[in-house]
Amino acid sequence: MIAWINLAVLIVSAVLFLYFYIKSVGPAALERKIGEVAYARCKQYRLIASAFESIALLNYIIYFFYPLPLSLPLTFPWEYWISVLIALGIGIPGGWLMTKGLIDAGEESLAPKKEHTLYGGIYKKIRHPQAAGEVTLWWVASFMLNSPFLAIISFLWLPVFYIFCRAEEKDLVIRYGEAYLNYMKNTGFVLPRRNMKS
Repeated sequence: MIAWINLAVLIVSAVLFLYFYIKSVGPAALERKIGEVAYARCKQYRLIASAFESIALLNYIIYFFYPLPLSLPLTFPWEYWISVLIALGIGIPGGWLMTKGLIDAGEESLAPKKEHTLYGGIYKKIRHPQAAGEVTLWWVASFMLNSPFLAIISFLWLPVFYIFCRAEEKDLVIRYGEAYLNYMKNTGFVLPRRNMKS
């Protein structure tokens, strides 16, 4: 019973994370309705989204102790140290990408500000380094917990992160206009874009 409740809480947390994160990345659109207080409101939404993401991570850990009664094996068919190596192989580049994005975005990562300008650093190569790095961390958790089921359910996070990245871009077009549209043309979504000029 605990296992099924845990799965339900995980799914609800993922949906609420997406809902509040989408609300958090729309300060320019919200400003048109409620004024400059929209940026502070979006910060609150970001914190709520982070809380739901943390609950989902906790659900992963609870699953380790209370797995679902499924026909899937409880652990991967190899020694645990191999799962740790896979987790490190995913987590080191994913964590670097997320951290680099956080550093280059500055405080805008947690608190959108009207006066903020387009980012530099890694954002000159890809538009969503934080999301690209963060989404991989669900597989890191899955392999550290040695769970095939969690590795499979981690695919749930791909559309979640994709949807909120697209929502964020709609608002960035409102905030920055033509400059952001040009940036989108010249910069990859989560992978660097090859220079097509000869």
